Amino acid sequence: MVFLCACCNDDAMPDDETGGGPVAKDLTGIPYNPTDYVFPTPEYFPDPILPPDNPLTHEGIELGRRLFYDPILSADSTMSCASCHSPSASFADNEVLPVGIDGIEGRRNTMALINLAFIPNNKFNWDGKSPTLEGQAIEPVENPVELHEDWGNVEDKLRRHNTYPEYFRKAFGIDDTDGITRELATQAIAQFELTLVSSDSYYDRAVVRVEPGVFFEEDQRRGMKLFMDEGATGLKDAQCWHCHSSGQRRTLFTNGGFFNNGLDSVGNLTEFTDLGHGAVTGNLGDNGKFKSPSLRNVALTAPYMHDGRFATLEEVLDHYADGGHPAPNVDAFVPIIDLNEQEKADIIAFLHALTDTTFTKNPAYQNPF
Repeated sequence: MVFLCACCNDDAMPDDETGGGPVAKDLTGIPYNPTDYVFPTPEYFPDPILPPDNPLTHEGIELGRRLFYDPILSADSTMSCASCHSPSASFADNEVLPVGIDGIEGRRNTMALINLAFIPNNKFNWDGKSPTLEGQAIEPVENPVELHEDWGNVEDKLRRHNTYPEYFRKAFGIDDTDGITRELATQAIAQFELTLVSSDSYYDRAVVRVEPGVFFEEDQRRGMKLFMDEGATGLKDAQCWHCHSSGQRRTLFTNGGFFNNGLDSVGNLTEFTDLGHGAVTGNLGDNGKFKSPSLRNVALTAPYMHDGRFATLEEVLDHYADGGHPAPNVDAFVPIIDLNEQEKADIIAFLHALTDTTFTKNPAYQNPF
C-alpha cells in the first residue's frame, strides 16, 4: 500500500474570528476559461458514457488528479485515494484487503480503476451500489475503515489551502472559496478517473491493430481461443467470455454484470457471509453476486476476487477448472468448466498479453506532487 505525507500547507488562509471556519476569499480575479477535454476513444472501443452534468475539462481533470493523490482527504493526512489505487497495480493495491488510516481492514479487495468511462451499466463497486463515479468518490472519505474524515473538515482544509482555491476557480468558475464543496471535489476526481483508458496491451497490438512484427505465441493464441470460444477444432470452450467480454470481446473484457462464480458452497441464498449485489437490489437471487471486473491488466492486480482469496492467476484457473462450488444461483457456465493443466497455462499466457504498461506508466496518470 502507498502511504503519502501531507504535500503542502493547508493552513494558509485565516479562520473566521467567530470560529466559523476559514474566511471566504474572493477568486473572481483569477481567469475562468476551461478547456474542453476531447475524449480519446480508441476506434474499436464503444462510445464512452460521460456524465452530462459533469463535462470533462483539462482544468477539472488536473484538479481531480491532485485530489486523487493528496492525503488532505484523510483525517490524519497519511492516506489518499492513490494509497489503495496505485498506477503500477492498474490502480488497485495488491493487498488481500485494504487497510485504512486506523489500521482496520476493509471487507473487500480493492478494484482496479480502468476504462471506467465504458462500463456498460454505470454500476460501480463490487456490489454495484454507486450509480456514478461522483457518488463512489464521496463514500471513502467518511468511511471509518478508509480515510475516516468528515467532508466538512475536508472542505475547510481545501478552502484554507494555498493553491486549491485557484484550481477550483479554474475548473468550476466559483466566485469565492465558499464555493469549494464536496460535490465539486468529487466531480473533479470523477473526471480524472474517467480518463484512465487502457488500450495498448500486447493483445491490442498483435490481434486488434495487427501491428507489423507483433505476433502472438502459440500458447497465447490457444489461450485466446479457449477464452473467446472461437470454435477452434480440438479446443474447449473455457466459458470466460460470458462474463468477461460479451458484446465487447475485443475491448473491455467485462460486460459489467453481476454473477455468482461459485466461490462459496451454500445451501440457500441467505447463507452468504457477504450478500454482494443482493444487499443493493434487495433481490434474494442477487445474493452472493459480484461485479465482473475487467481483465485488462489482470496480471498486475493480484490477489483476486471480491475478498482477495486467490493469490495468483493459477489459483483462479484451478477454481474454475474444478467447476466452482455449488449454490442455488451459481452461474450456469461455472459448473461445466473443465480444463487440464495445459489449457489453464494457455489461458494465463493470454491473460498476460492483456497487460498494458503504457497505461500504468502514462505521465498523465501519475502523482503530480
